[in-house]
Amino acid sequence: MTKHFGLSATFLSAALLVAGGAMANDTPGEGVTIRPIEGTLLEERFQNQIIYRALQDLGYTIGDPQSVEYQTIHLAIGSGDGDFTTVHYDPLHKAFFEESGGEEAMRRVGHLITGAVQGYLVDKASYDAGVTNIGDLKDPEVAKRFDANGDGTADLAGCPPGWGCERVIEHQLDAYELRDTVTHNQGAYSAIIGETIAREQAGESVIYYTWTPYWVSGVLVPGENVEWLEVPETSLPDGQTGNTEFEGRNLGWAVNELRIVASTAFLDANPAAEKLFELAEIPINDVSAQNSRMQDGEDSIEDIDSDVDDWIAENQEAYDGWIAEARKAAE
Repeated sequence: MTKHFGLSATFLSAALLVAGGAMANDTPGEGVTIRPIEGTLLEERFQNQIIYRALQDLGYTIGDPQSVEYQTIHLAIGSGDGDFTTVHYDPLHKAFFEESGGEEAMRRVGHLITGAVQGYLVDKASYDAGVTNIGDLKDPEVAKRFDANGDGTADLAGCPPGWGCERVIEHQLDAYELRDTVTHNQGAYSAIIGETIAREQAGESVIYYTWTPYWVSGVLVPGENVEWLEVPETSLPDGQTGNTEFEGRNLGWAVNELRIVASTAFLDANPAAEKLFELAEIPINDVSAQNSRMQDGEDSIEDIDSDVDDWIAENQEAYDGWIAEARKAAE
């Protein structure tokens, strides 16, 4: 009887050790609190939350995210004040990356969202009237077509400081000799683009910068009520390179991808998270569709998180594959 009890205890102990090991493999992030850093746009919550859910499924705890502008995001990660972000635009944020410590301090991982187009657009009537290239605004008479405040220059709805796109616009105003005829309006993008949309809907001529994925192109629809402008030639700052062609036009902006940037120290200590970041992909059309629902009024935190639930359920096989490979990486 005593011998039988001893064998059972040994067997039970072994079983518990095996079970404990399996549980540990399922949650390689257990005991680790991650410090994410986000941008200031609510429209980015969708992609953020998909990645946060996956990290939580790996056992990580997600700390309260910091919400700052893109340049500050990179500075924080490079200095060790944050662990990762999902909103590094490559190559747009190349300078931010390098100025914040570069490869020694952090790494770009994976290809979360690809095919992000950026550039300048005008209303369809202006395009059909012959304004098809941003260089056309070098002509003061053409530029006056887009004058919203009566100062004689075109009012370009542009890019807020600290986003990265403002560097491209400022560079191109010089490269295309537009300083005397174009005013780069900066500030809160939502306010500037809101005014632009109202003017276009009132039948006025407009010129503006935007990007995808974002809801603006669901309201001002390229090919319907606005058109992308070409550029005289490709000219980019900060050593940016890449394909600037889109639908047969040279938009002058490299087609970007959103990549996850994380501190080197965090990645080295968390191979499961690094593998997740490497594998995670969200189709750009899915992001655009979700952002459009937000613009249509489904913009509460609960609405967005419900969209995250639905997306994971609809992409369960791929999502589970990320998790499985991440767990293997931690073994």
